[in-house]
Amino acid sequence: MRLYDVIQALEAWAPPGLQEDYDNSGLQVGSPDKEVKTALIALDCTEEVIAEAVKRGCDLVIAHHPVIFRGVKSITGRTGVERTLLAAIRHNVALYAIHTNLDNVITGVNAEIAARLGLQDLQVLAPKQDQLLKLVVFVPNAHAEAVRTAVFEAGAGRIGNYDQCSFGLEGQGTFRGGEGSHAFVGVKGERHTEPETRIETILHAPYEQAVVQALLKAHPYEEVAYDIYPLANKFKDIGAGAIGSLTKPMDEGAFLAHVKETFRVPVIKHTVLRGKPIERVAICGGSGAFLIGRALAAGADAYVTADIKYHEFFEAEGRLLLADIGHYESEQFTMELIQRHLRDKLPTFAAHLTETVTNPVHIC
Repeated sequence: MRLYDVIQALEAWAPPGLQEDYDNSGLQVGSPDKEVKTALIALDCTEEVIAEAVKRGCDLVIAHHPVIFRGVKSITGRTGVERTLLAAIRHNVALYAIHTNLDNVITGVNAEIAARLGLQDLQVLAPKQDQLLKLVVFVPNAHAEAVRTAVFEAGAGRIGNYDQCSFGLEGQGTFRGGEGSHAFVGVKGERHTEPETRIETILHAPYEQAVVQALLKAHPYEEVAYDIYPLANKFKDIGAGAIGSLTKPMDEGAFLAHVKETFRVPVIKHTVLRGKPIERVAICGGSGAFLIGRALAAGADAYVTADIKYHEFFEAEGRLLLADIGHYESEQFTMELIQRHLRDKLPTFAAHLTETVTNPVHIC
């Protein structure tokens, strides 16, 4: 199987355009045309992970965290990052990272955390702006259904749990072909009136290129009249963090015990217990202190995340239970999430979980 096909399966799920500005998700080592047989899935890509990949015959490592995060000006083996890259290149192992783009989809990292905790009715905690576009295109009536189908298959027309959403309005279009034109209908040099359908549909910004390409391929006209408008609407399935509800309220002690058991952590850093039941729970895999205010505004009883600094614990103001379970611990199940996705989309492609524990933080 080509590496390109594996990448397509991952990026249809978590488009690279959803990653944060500081991130570096995507293919980091290797050619998309490379033939790959087996992937090793890890949270971090380290020298030890590359060695394991080589030992197990894996020619691709898919990691949540990018190995190239900041600029690399040389590859001499001086640092762990450089040695990891050298080992990957030397052994012809491709490296791919799927980081904050997987954090920012409702079916990504936070969905896995929510499932483990038993949360229901999951929603994005901080929906992203500027993610939705409206496509308007004018097409001859007889070709309207073909164009609709093409743009739907390319990813347009999805609203929440519905797809193939559009609006159509019939009218009259006019045009006159000039020198060099090869009109689908009409006579060159004469104004032509054609019964047309105005089709309106919505699309997610990362799919714009694919949708437009599908539109142009399916449309019969030589010159296609279409408009794309930015929308102020929030895309509720895209953004940082998530919030959901337990099936029934738990007291704080029982909830913390549940979190410890679920994530296999010996200790949890948390704010003072408030003596109130926990039902509505906000979550964010990785460093999530920036969402404390959002969790408060959403009415969360508890917020489970990682990397909360000393002064940031004060932001809870006694209004919710803040629980820091550790960065690695909060994202550890992401590996299984990626593996399940690949098995679903590419059932003949082998994807294994790393046996290397890459957590750099130890507690004694």
